[in-house]
Amino acid sequence: MRLVGQNDKRRSRWGARAGVVVLTLAALAPLVAGCGKDSTAPEPAAGGQQPLGAPPARAPDFHAPELRAAHAARVAAAKRWGLKLVPLTAPPAPEKKPRITTREGFEVDGHRRLGLPPVFTTVPTDEKVVFLTIDDGAEKDPAFLRMMSELKIPYTAFLSDYVIKGDYGYFEEMQDRGVGLNNHTLNHPPLRGLSHARQKREICGMQDVLEERYGRRPVLFRPPFGSYDKNTLRAAESCGIEYVPLWNEEVFVDRWEYREGDRKLHPGDIVLTHFRGRNEWKGTMPDMIRRFLDEVTAEGYAVGRLEDYL
Repeated sequence: MRLVGQNDKRRSRWGARAGVVVLTLAALAPLVAGCGKDSTAPEPAAGGQQPLGAPPARAPDFHAPELRAAHAARVAAAKRWGLKLVPLTAPPAPEKKPRITTREGFEVDGHRRLGLPPVFTTVPTDEKVVFLTIDDGAEKDPAFLRMMSELKIPYTAFLSDYVIKGDYGYFEEMQDRGVGLNNHTLNHPPLRGLSHARQKREICGMQDVLEERYGRRPVLFRPPFGSYDKNTLRAAESCGIEYVPLWNEEVFVDRWEYREGDRKLHPGDIVLTHFRGRNEWKGTMPDMIRRFLDEVTAEGYAVGRLEDYL
């Protein structure tokens, strides 16, 4: 029988440690490989969007299974709602918010001197992100709520009391899903030319409704039809409004309309649409969202949350 010497014991301990190292490296290999380019994954389509059925482009950290599961759910939702492409995920909200100023040509007399809320159509950003905003509240389509939740598409609502008061609960459910509910006046009149007192009743009155029904007074206000004057902004400011976002594009079920002559999306553009259904459109709100998402995704844009940039 051979006695085990000191050197044999050292060699034995080293062999055990080496085995642990080999096993550890083998276990980590798939995770390390996930950090590089996946040669088996489909290439993104033009503009950066993922084709339906494609996995995430890469798994950057140890949460890869969760990331892939989230992407798979998004792919399934895109198929379920009839989209041509999987919507892109918006970049993280900026830590430093961009400085919002009034667009040139949209000022009123004494705008800056009086400290009136900025009126703007685009948010300053270099990211390929646009913002979806929806006005009034006339159509209350449950399918629209499901579609936006399943696709995880953010949007911002601007509500008028005369059309939402028949079903305040619909917009409460919308708020519960993370949507910001903002001011679009009580009765949706063209505001330009109205007295300061009348405009203040329309704007502050809607602030009261939103606070009573949904628990908060918003800081975003959109004048109906984009119609405003100095009295509008003075009244809005006195009611607690800090921003007056307008829009650079408007999307319908059957078409887009553009403010700019190049008829293109731009980083930070605000897109307008309305709560409408078949009574006024040639289709439904989900039909409109399909047109909207297919266009922005094809051009390589994601949809961000407007409030995250303000």
